[in-house]
Amino acid sequence: MHDILTQIVFHKRREVSDCKKRVPLGKLKQQAAYHRVTFSLQKALLAGSGVIAEFKRASPSKGSIKENADTGKIVRSYREAGAAAISVLTDRHFFGAADNDLPAAREAVALPVLRKEFIIDPYQIYEAKALGADAILLIAAILSPAEIRDFQHLATDLGLEVLVEVHHAEELTKLTGEEQLIGVNNRNLETFTVDIATSLNLAGQLGGVVRVTESGLGPGTNLQALKTAGYQGFLVGESLMKATDPGLACKLFIDRLKQLQP
Repeated sequence: MHDILTQIVFHKRREVSDCKKRVPLGKLKQQAAYHRVTFSLQKALLAGSGVIAEFKRASPSKGSIKENADTGKIVRSYREAGAAAISVLTDRHFFGAADNDLPAAREAVALPVLRKEFIIDPYQIYEAKALGADAILLIAAILSPAEIRDFQHLATDLGLEVLVEVHHAEELTKLTGEEQLIGVNNRNLETFTVDIATSLNLAGQLGGVVRVTESGLGPGTNLQALKTAGYQGFLVGESLMKATDPGLACKLFIDRLKQLQP
């Protein structure tokens, strides 16, 4: 595991421990959003544009992107552009998230919202539900096969869908075979370089799931190759958030996707 990921997980364990003391599980379950009926990310991707448009303020590799961005305004512009779903990065320490980013996105749009987080503890899954998420991300690189299985089962019990993320073929051996959505992250966690060859190389090993390609998707990306390889979901973040007008950047990306051969 790359050093930055090790740092994130180390910090996350302390953060989750603090959160459990500050907001006990019983208090999470009292939140209004905890009791709402969730939207299906899987159905939204298959029925819509396939684009999961991401809101994030910063990243360890790029630093500040749009730290003072208005969450509601940007996710509404994503919806108007035709995004099928929204992804919200909720890590504060490394990605500059504000505590209200996910609830603000939930309030702004009636689309599935994915909580993009480094989930290492069941508490964070209950927390995702209480924040208003419809789906969670599980990163195979930081979890054991047993954790992936148990966390998926808990999420399903709570009415949340799960996007399981892999970075290379070895991580596929950790999966349960019950996955409905698999994301392939094109970012190399050791060098932070991005290459869609990662998604293309793994496409044939993913089985009959909804395939999502993540990272490094922008104006110069060979989207046709990804579409031909069977990807139905496209998680786009940095290229949108870096744009002067993220909503317009999202619309242009979706317009390109619409022109592709199935």
